[in-house]
Amino acid sequence: MTKFFLALHILAAIVAIGPVAVAASMFPPVARRALAAPGAGDAEATMAVLYRICRIYALVGIAVPLFGFAAAGVMKVTGQTWVIVSIVLTLLAAVVLGALVLPRQAQLIEGGRDGAAASVKDTKQLAMFVGIFNLLWAAVTIIMIVRPGSTLGH
Repeated sequence: MTKFFLALHILAAIVAIGPVAVAASMFPPVARRALAAPGAGDAEATMAVLYRICRIYALVGIAVPLFGFAAAGVMKVTGQTWVIVSIVLTLLAAVVLGALVLPRQAQLIEGGRDGAAASVKDTKQLAMFVGIFNLLWAAVTIIMIVRPGSTLGH
């Protein structure tokens, strides 16, 4: 059962978090192109697609901690420091995505439609938050591999 939940956890992370990380990273430069030439090209449509990918896969990403909890429970490691730290970092990543990245993407899309005062500064701030999101997930991945303090392996 351990291998089953661990495999589901890893597959969910790859399938759900990977697309969010890539789409969110692509969004700021596309938004800058849209700001530079409003109405020209397909940048606004691309922004909408990237935003939709981020939203949908963020919801699918809920499977990652669910399967992670299942795997940790079967492995009896839920109280270990490396698991607790990864849970905290995962929660922080979810907050960054839900409170800082997705709303700013939506604002940039709406700004493009409404002619609101979206600026390059907004895209740079979004890029910073996306970078934080990606760094948090990179840290979780490293913790899952290294498992500092774990009694599972040396």
